[in-house]
Amino acid sequence: MAKFRQIKTLQKFATVHASICNHFKRERHLNRRDVFKRNRSAALAEWRRLAA
Repeated sequence: MAKFRQIKTLQKFATVHASICNHFKRERHLNRRDVFKRNRSAALAEWRRLAA
């Protein structure tokens, strides 16, 4: 919490960060490399579409 002046700001950041992190964080050890890269590319394309 060192960089956040209010707990409300920290909670807001943590909520947004968690949803974005979960969108990109895939369990690499459970998938083959080609499947992992395909899923990662799809997530990145969707993120770029949403952020534009």
